[in-house]
Amino acid sequence: MTHFNIDDINRLNHLYKINLINSCAGYKSANLIATKSYKNNTNVAIFSSIIHLGSAPPLLGFILRPTTVPRNTYENILESGFYTINHIHKEILKDAHHTSAKYKSDISEFDVTNLETDYKNNYFAPYVKDCPIQIGMKYVEEYDIKSNNTKLIVGEIQELYIEEKLIKEDGFVNLSEGNIATINGLNGYAIPTLKERFEYQRPIK
Repeated sequence: MTHFNIDDINRLNHLYKINLINSCAGYKSANLIATKSYKNNTNVAIFSSIIHLGSAPPLLGFILRPTTVPRNTYENILESGFYTINHIHKEILKDAHHTSAKYKSDISEFDVTNLETDYKNNYFAPYVKDCPIQIGMKYVEEYDIKSNNTKLIVGEIQELYIEEKLIKEDGFVNLSEGNIATINGLNGYAIPTLKERFEYQRPIK
């Protein structure tokens, strides 16, 4: 096996290092976070850090990179308090990835891609049309991660839209049936296939 110690890692070429460290953590969620400002400027951006924080209350978190440069998603969330999380699927990979490009706040990624807004139930923030899972979120709190100047943004699920065929009798959502993507590193995408579900495990007596 190839071995890297911390000194080796620190000496790596910048692009090689970010590819290596982003990839070695494993597959990550692939989501689009959509927001809107009070001036009705929409924004949609790809995130690979959505994490489950708890079910009661239903909380999700994501990591926001340093705010030393403009972060339109973050600014809109702080302004309105609302945002949506939309699962990326096979048919929108290229457009979803393009939302990682840095546009000014008055240029919407919805206007420079084939992604479309989808407003539901008078919710302030737009959803992304045709995504098999769409989640309406409300900002709750944030935590500064001092070691690298990032933030953990915590939100509570307010609305949840899921394609009916994906939901099983026990509430399990089969992502495979929605051709939902995952991210490998910075720019690699895969469409996973569910292989097995196991029963809840208890100690062997």
